[in-house]
Amino acid sequence: MDSQTSQPPQESPSPHTFQVDLRGLVDLLSHHLYSSPKVYLRELLQNAVDAITARRAEQPGAPARVRLHADGRTLRVDDTGVGLTESDVHGLLATIGRSSKRADGLQEARSDFLGQFGIGLLACFVVAERIRVVSRSSRTPGAPPVEWTARDDGSYTVRTLPESARPEPGTTVHLVARAGAGEWLTPERVRTLARDFGSLLPYDVRVGDEPVTDLPAPWDRPHPSPAARRVALARHCQGLFGFTPLDSIDLNVPLAGVRGVAYVLPAAVSPAQRATHRVHLKGMLLTERAEQLLPDWAFFVRCVLDTDSLRPTASRESLYEDETLAAVREALGERIRSWLTGLAANDPERLAAFLSVHHLGVKSLARHDTEMLRTMLPWLPFETTDGRLSLEEFAQRHPVVHFTRAVEEYRQVAPIASAQGIGVVNGGYTYDSDLVEALPSVRPGTVVAELDTDTVTAHLDAVDPAEELALSGFLAAARARLDPLGCDVVLRAFHPLSVPALHLDDRAARHEQARAEAEEQADDLWAGILGSLRGSAPRARLVLNHLSPLIRRIGALKDAELIGTATESLYGQALLMAQRPLRPADSALLNRAFIGLLEWATHGEDGHR
Repeated sequence: MDSQTSQPPQESPSPHTFQVDLRGLVDLLSHHLYSSPKVYLRELLQNAVDAITARRAEQPGAPARVRLHADGRTLRVDDTGVGLTESDVHGLLATIGRSSKRADGLQEARSDFLGQFGIGLLACFVVAERIRVVSRSSRTPGAPPVEWTARDDGSYTVRTLPESARPEPGTTVHLVARAGAGEWLTPERVRTLARDFGSLLPYDVRVGDEPVTDLPAPWDRPHPSPAARRVALARHCQGLFGFTPLDSIDLNVPLAGVRGVAYVLPAAVSPAQRATHRVHLKGMLLTERAEQLLPDWAFFVRCVLDTDSLRPTASRESLYEDETLAAVREALGERIRSWLTGLAANDPERLAAFLSVHHLGVKSLARHDTEMLRTMLPWLPFETTDGRLSLEEFAQRHPVVHFTRAVEEYRQVAPIASAQGIGVVNGGYTYDSDLVEALPSVRPGTVVAELDTDTVTAHLDAVDPAEELALSGFLAAARARLDPLGCDVVLRAFHPLSVPALHLDDRAARHEQARAEAEEQADDLWAGILGSLRGSAPRARLVLNHLSPLIRRIGALKDAELIGTATESLYGQALLMAQRPLRPADSALLNRAFIGLLEWATHGEDGHR
């Protein structure tokens, strides 16, 4: 353990009391500061490591050992660090007293005492009812060993001991478990926690005779070939995160004091899912759940790294958001970006395998990064009327790149647009419309246009006026039937012939339709307000295909009621083909039309028609 000052030893055997409510402070630590009692062992290890570091700064050849011994009831942690004098012990207790009065004081104590961190001993009260510390300072060779014994009721005693109590400098901490907390002091649990927290520590740490540290870190170990290194890292990822990665990305940023590796997830994840990463601070595991370490777009990787520059929060279970973290986040994002561009240039097969799973993450990055969009343009897949293509290939085929902003709009027009030679990109998926609109910025001369219903209708062939006039009665009956649904009926000629009717609307038409429905259901006051919002947007259209044999047969019917039923059936079928969500009125119409056609068919068989 570290020390603040060195003064001659003095007897102080009388009992003292913390100038704090220790029970309340332990409750604060266990329920509000720390997420789990397991952090007590991290604090003990950190204190020991800080103490050794402090001693080695003054005595480079000093031993660097930490030994832990547990039996389920007690735990002993022995280090060869700088040690404490009696005045250091009193200074520690005074610091604890000051730090307990408010939460930010805890952080202040962490910064001022025991190296960079702080209240490690106090954290032990989460699992211990009694703590005994025996320490001897290396800074004051003549100072005798000092013993500090504290209980969870807030009382403690400090006394000096004979030289024989601890001949060498360093500190030994003895814990006696609280009632019900013995499981945290079993040999198996202590061994597991020590390995989890301390595997990258730079000193010789052992639980009993078993080593805890495992150096060098997996990303720093030599391997005979890049392929062998990938296999070794994949094995490390499987043991650490539970999955075999698609690839691994080195995160070596010397200027930011960061070394580590990012593992690419083998399955797609939602961009909204917060990625969590393992962060070691100077070898000690800080957190397994660091969320703000990478840019939001890099949700397709999980990281493990060691840093000496980032600042922990008071609980040392997350990272403090400051300029340093922002700079590290940007630097790590650049490493992942460089990996992607390297794959595009040197390993297209691995890039294709990656994009087949994580194209959404790359699209998210490309929205804000022109260079990334330019690099990924030949590789990013989009749904188009020509199949699943990259925007680069699609733009080479079509002089105008049309796109829709909604999946429903694309499904409405895709079959017809394809038959008419119009190239359309489905921009309804996440980020796709943004990337299509950004296409001219990286591919000068490309013409991009949003496809609306008027554009589609304009590409459909008009029907000869004489033929349309002959069908005026049929069209009037069809329009009368669909008018209550806010839908017009028009007649055009288009391919394929297998599509008898096409339902076309746009966002403005859907908005007006929703407003009209709300107005019908509202009371007088709201109906007046909604009525004042009535827009002039065009209504939805049911485009009947004059080239379809079915439409020609329906057009020849004379029974207005049967024409209406047939029109409702065509309307419902067009909605289903576009995979549009059905409103209650649409579902009722489909049911009514189906029953009507059944009645007509069965009556016809009985000779009633």
